[in-house]
Amino acid sequence: MPASKRPRRAPTDPQRRRDPERTRERILEAAVGEFGERGYSGARVSRIAASAGVNAQLISYYFDGKAGLYQALVSRWRGVTSAITQPGRPMDEIAAGFVRAGSRNRSFARLLAWESLGDVPAPGEHPEVDEQEQRQADFLRRNVEDLRQRQAAGEFAADLDPGHLLLALFAMASAPTMLPQIVRRILDTDPDSPEFREAYAEQVARLVRHLMHDQG
Repeated sequence: MPASKRPRRAPTDPQRRRDPERTRERILEAAVGEFGERGYSGARVSRIAASAGVNAQLISYYFDGKAGLYQALVSRWRGVTSAITQPGRPMDEIAAGFVRAGSRNRSFARLLAWESLGDVPAPGEHPEVDEQEQRQADFLRRNVEDLRQRQAAGEFAADLDPGHLLLALFAMASAPTMLPQIVRRILDTDPDSPEFREAYAEQVARLVRHLMHDQG
């Protein structure tokens, strides 16, 4: 049988047998730090396995290798953001929710920066890689459509473009993670401190509330 067709053998790691879900979580927790710090190309499965305290074979067993593990992380982040943008939730809460989620999950946020530099799995490297971009685009289009419906309902001014507004909200939410040096220079504060993160989330919410109330 060709090597590419051989079924994956279940590893004998005792931790996997005791608590497979916890083992998966440990791998994902280690992986998000590794990918966030070093990007996809610089990340190493061996370091992820060592950080998670598991045999590297488990990463292939659970995630079908490095690319599959990366896709699992991207899917998890999409789940986090989907929970924030629930229909009917006020826009100011959504904006603050993105800020808080980015602050709590800084390594996830850094994945976006690496992605913007093109550091992602190559097409064809994993079955889900070729579908991931379409799922991401569909998710964002749904967010734009939700904003368009809110605009029609009078939540914000008719002269604002929903797509550009969504882009601005993403930019505001990601600024402390992507531009920490700018935070320090403008505000002379630690962008990683809980006090700053909460104050910034509240200020973003206030900006959006002003936007919603200013219909002139």
